[in-house]
Amino acid sequence: MTVATYILGVVSALVTLAVVVEMLRRRRLRERHAVWWIVAGTLALVIGVFPSTLIWAARLIGVAVPVNLVFFVSAAVLFLVCIQHSSELTALEEKTRLLAETAALQQMRIEQLERHLGSQRHAAQAEVSPAQRRSRDADTSR
Repeated sequence: MTVATYILGVVSALVTLAVVVEMLRRRRLRERHAVWWIVAGTLALVIGVFPSTLIWAARLIGVAVPVNLVFFVSAAVLFLVCIQHSSELTALEEKTRLLAETAALQQMRIEQLERHLGSQRHAAQAEVSPAQRRSRDADTSR
């Protein structure tokens, strides 16, 4: 491995970890979402600093080409992130559906109450005598 490749691996891992930590600090990323990115960044940093670790892990698992192990682990981490997001998306869709149903029921209840109040006002106005109406109309026109 060349020095440039070594430096690129270490710097990339450090940048990944720094971005994740900064997003956590600014509350742009929640802890439960950051776990997999911190794991991936830490693994990349360990492999970047100690490249022989990748060769050792590949031999231990039985992978002929160590780079294939990197691709496999990367795909596995992305797969886990997708599963986590799908699970959370399902929960949010359920909450959204419940909120929409609740809002629709509340809107229906408000409309019923408004109709009920409107009919009560109409009934109250019907009880007012013609003389009272003329007096009220004269007061409002002044």
